[in-house]
Amino acid sequence: MKLITTGERRYALLLAATDSEYVKRVYGGYFNVFVTAFGEEGERWDLFRVVDGEFPDMSELYKYDGFVISGSPHDAYGNEHWVLKLCFLLQTLDAMEKKVLGICFGHQILCRSLGGKVGKACSGWDIGLRKVKIVKDLSVPSFMEELDEIPSSLSIIECHQDEVFEVPTGADVIAFSDKTGVEMFSVGHHILGIQGHPEYTKDILFNLIDRLLDNNSIQREFAENAKIGLEIAEPDRKSWEKICRKFLKRTHHFSFS
Repeated sequence: MKLITTGERRYALLLAATDSEYVKRVYGGYFNVFVTAFGEEGERWDLFRVVDGEFPDMSELYKYDGFVISGSPHDAYGNEHWVLKLCFLLQTLDAMEKKVLGICFGHQILCRSLGGKVGKACSGWDIGLRKVKIVKDLSVPSFMEELDEIPSSLSIIECHQDEVFEVPTGADVIAFSDKTGVEMFSVGHHILGIQGHPEYTKDILFNLIDRLLDNNSIQREFAENAKIGLEIAEPDRKSWEKICRKFLKRTHHFSFS
C-alpha cells in the first residue's frame, strides 16, 4: 500500500469557553485569536467546542500534529461530563505522546488529567500583567532555544482564580511567579502548560475585567488596579508566541539535559 502525504500540518483547538460578544465582534471568535497567535501558513486548524460537548473522534487523533486547550470560566477540578471526557481525551493524547499545549484552564486540566493537583488559589484572583521567572537550575528547553536570548523572566497576561498545586509525577516546573508557584510546566517532550494567556491582547483582558466587574466576581478597586498595570506595561507577547509555536511545531524530542 502506498502512503500519500500532503505535508499539511494539522492542529486542533479544544475550546473550553463560550465566545464573548466582544471577541466575536472584534476577532470573529476565540478560534481566530488562537490561530493568529500560534498558527502559521500552510497549516490546518480544526475547532472543537468541548465546553458544548464537541470532541474529536478518537479514531482521528493520529491525524493531528498537536492540540491546544483554551482557558475557561469553569473549574478544572469540576466533575461536569465534558470536563471528565476532556480528562480522558488528554490521558489518551499523553499516551500517544501527541503535542498538547494547555493555556490557563488548559494548563490546570492537563495537570489534573496526568495526576497532579489543582484547586482554588489561596491568594485569590490574579488578573493583569504578571512577571514570571524562568527556573534557573534547569537546562533550557529546546522550544525556547530560538529566542534571541533566554530571559530570566517574561511578562504575561493573567486571568485566573485557580492554580496548579502539585505537578504530575515526572513533570518539570519551568516558570513561577510571586503569585503562583507553577506558571509553566512540561511533561516529557509533548506536554506544556502555561498558566497565563500568551494569546490574549490587552483589549481582550480589558473587556473581560469589565464583565467580571459587572457580574460582581471582582471588586471595582481590584479591577481598576489591574487596568492601571496594563496601561503602563506590555506583555512579552512575541516571545510567548514564539515559545508556543516552537513547542507545537518541533517534530523532534526536546529534553532538559
